[in-house]
Amino acid sequence: MSDVILTDIKKKPLSFTLPVVGAAGAFAGLFVGTAQGSGLLGIVIGGLLLAAIAYLVIEVLNHTQERKAKYGILALFLLAGYLFGGLPGLVVGGLFGWFFSWFVYWVGEGRYRAKLPPYLTSGQVLWHFSFRVLCGAIFVFLITPILVVMPLSFNAENFFTFTPEMLHFDPAGYSLRHYRNFFNSNEWQSALKNSLMIAPAATILSVSFGTLAAIGLSQPHVPFRRAIMAILISPMIVPLIISAAGMYFFYSRIGLQGTYLGVILAHAALGIPFVIITVTATLVGFDRSLTRAAANMGANPVTTFFRVQMPLILPGVISGGLFAFITSFDEVVVVLFVGSANQQTLPWQMFTGLREQISPTILAVATILVGVSICLLTVVEILRRRSERLRGMSPG
Repeated sequence: MSDVILTDIKKKPLSFTLPVVGAAGAFAGLFVGTAQGSGLLGIVIGGLLLAAIAYLVIEVLNHTQERKAKYGILALFLLAGYLFGGLPGLVVGGLFGWFFSWFVYWVGEGRYRAKLPPYLTSGQVLWHFSFRVLCGAIFVFLITPILVVMPLSFNAENFFTFTPEMLHFDPAGYSLRHYRNFFNSNEWQSALKNSLMIAPAATILSVSFGTLAAIGLSQPHVPFRRAIMAILISPMIVPLIISAAGMYFFYSRIGLQGTYLGVILAHAALGIPFVIITVTATLVGFDRSLTRAAANMGANPVTTFFRVQMPLILPGVISGGLFAFITSFDEVVVVLFVGSANQQTLPWQMFTGLREQISPTILAVATILVGVSICLLTVVEILRRRSERLRGMSPG
């Protein structure tokens, strides 16, 4: 289906191609110019350069020269990148060259309309691609800090910045010393041990109470369902600093402040809303005639739950549990209020390292946490798709 052409393509006029390609070049020039110390100059040069390239390959060169023109654009950007930034610039220039060698023909030859319905107006086509560009820009904005932290964790020096050796891809500039420091440090390992003890316990409580609450609130005869739901998910809505302060004053009165149990209960309270939401979403497509049939055949409520209902809502339960685990494992504000030095978790140790003594080991820990989060979120997505297939919402 990806090769189906819905609309016949035709060459676009230069009055359309040059401004569009020039605008894309200006946007790319903004980043390059900012890195070189002048964003405005980068915008001007990028816009004019790409507009000139578009005019040359679309208007001057023959359509049969497309392959050679693409290689020429790629070579031009590789050379410019190497001259301005050395080996790192060569990599960036190659990426820019690969993209713009495709983009110029994609716009100039009208190929962008090939997979769009022919009845769409120009405004609708503009919104179609603008929406995707906007989503891509937001994604880049969110993911860039993570992409910066991960290579910095392999820095051979005690710096929070890229060294000249790293920028030139010199093997001497990279090291696993910060990871070794993490695994050999008693402070970091004690914090990791606390996190691995608190997060699973809080997850078990969150899943247990959250699943029961979601099932109960899904029953139509429960009074004040919306009000109860709003109260249960309030920890997700109320600013975390307010929840932490409230927990501190409450726990200090009942003797839970500064205890493992207090931290576990606090993290469970933060994780329950995630379990309720995911399990409730799973219950939307649940066929309640199955439970009634099980009851008619003599099964008690407990047997019905574990043998009939639980297998069908299990993907939602596991997804909620993973979200609750991530919330507990990454949380730092609440544990600062309700915990003590004995309950110092991994995020707390990272916060302390940033505030008291700057240590690049934090970057290694952050990279490990990002990897764990990516793995868990991947599992959540797999379970979400499995849940949709079980409920007949997805053909795949």
